[in-house]
Order: sequence, then C-alpha cells, then structure tokens
Amino acid sequence: MRAGRSKAADDAGEFGPEAYTIWRSSSLGTITEDIERRLILRLAGELNGRAVLDVGCGDGALTLVCWQNGASRVVGCDIDPRMIARAVARATQHKATVTYAVSRAETLPFPDRSFDLVTAITVLAFVPEPVLALGEIARVLRPGGRLIIGDLGKWSLWAASRRLHGWFGAGMWNTARFRSASELRTLVQAAKLRVEHVSGAVYYPRSRLIATMMAPIDPLLGELTTFGAAFVAIQADKA
Repeated sequence: MRAGRSKAADDAGEFGPEAYTIWRSSSLGTITEDIERRLILRLAGELNGRAVLDVGCGDGALTLVCWQNGASRVVGCDIDPRMIARAVARATQHKATVTYAVSRAETLPFPDRSFDLVTAITVLAFVPEPVLALGEIARVLRPGGRLIIGDLGKWSLWAASRRLHGWFGAGMWNTARFRSASELRTLVQAAKLRVEHVSGAVYYPRSRLIATMMAPIDPLLGELTTFGAAFVAIQADKA
C-alpha cells in the first residue's frame, strides 16, 4: 500500500472524489451521467417511502437523488473514506437526511431485511469477491425488494480503452473485471435473486460530439442489445 494513504482508500482504487467532480464537469461526463442516471431511476421504480441503500456510493450523488425523490431512508456505503467524507459534505450542503458508512460490499454492516431497494453502480467490476457481495445484498434486501446493478460492460470501446490503460500500469483498470450481461445475470441468480430486466447504455465512444449525436437514441439501443454497451444495468427482485 502507498505510504500516507489508508488501506481502504488504496483498495478503493486510484480515483478519489475530485476525479468524479472533473468527470461531471465535462460535457461528455454530463451526457453520460444523465443517460445512466435515467436508466437507474427507471429500473428502480417508485422511491417514495422506500428504504434505499447505495453500495459503493462514491461521493453520494445517487443517494442525494434518491432522497430528493422521496425515499424515506437513504444510506450509502463505500470502501473509501475520502468518498464518504465528500458524500457527507454533499448531504450537509443540501440538508439531506442521508447517512453513510465506510464498508466493504462483502461485509455490509446492516441487519437482515433492512432495505426495499439496493443499488450497486459501477461497483462489482472492482469487488474482489462479487459472490459474497451479492450474497450480502440479498441478505439486507427485504422480501419483495429490488436490486439495481449498473456495471461496466465487457464488449465496448470504453472497456477496450480501460484494458489498455491497465496493461500500461493503471492499477485500478488492471484489476477491474468487466462482465457481459449474461455473466452479471449468472452472478445475480446465484444470489437467489430473480432477474426481471436487463438494459444497456452508453453505446458511443469517448467523444463529446458523437455522444451528443447519439444520446437521443441511446435508450432505444439499450432495449435492443447490450453488446457494445459501456454500461449494463440489471433489475432483480427478491422473492
């Protein structure tokens, strides 16, 4: 581990909260985040009055949206204390009643059947033991609860670029595991959750111009195929 940093921060990867801020301030980041967020919220369904957990919450952007959309209880957890500190600051700024915890996805510090909805967005690709993580998610979901996974697609130009970065020494991408929709489906079903819907998103390359042109048709492509999608989303329910 690098000197001067906590183990949790190192395990979380090389990107801290500032990288999130820079990404969202770019035109490409704005377009991409909007497409992904719309898909997540559509699959999540009604949030009013629901208890929501965001696993791998990062800087708390999604938890804040869930709170703004009427969730009665919103909790976020992340392995990186820097991200949690930024999430807390964001919630304080908006006077949002959202709580946060530093935690690994494989050992969630919450009681059984605590949440109506669990989200895990761009998390599983970086989790060393995804089977354990999904088992924990299934444990904390209430019967009839819902899981929304949004992960980094295996067959996309974005994944190819990230693999190249990994080969040339970017530690975060060197250890990431990109999965196809069928691989994600298999993991979810192994946790005894019922897959209800699979969608793709972000079919354009890392180009602001092409993203602007393709954004209106991206949701349509996502319902036709997940091949070429940089973002794969799965909705699964607990019996």
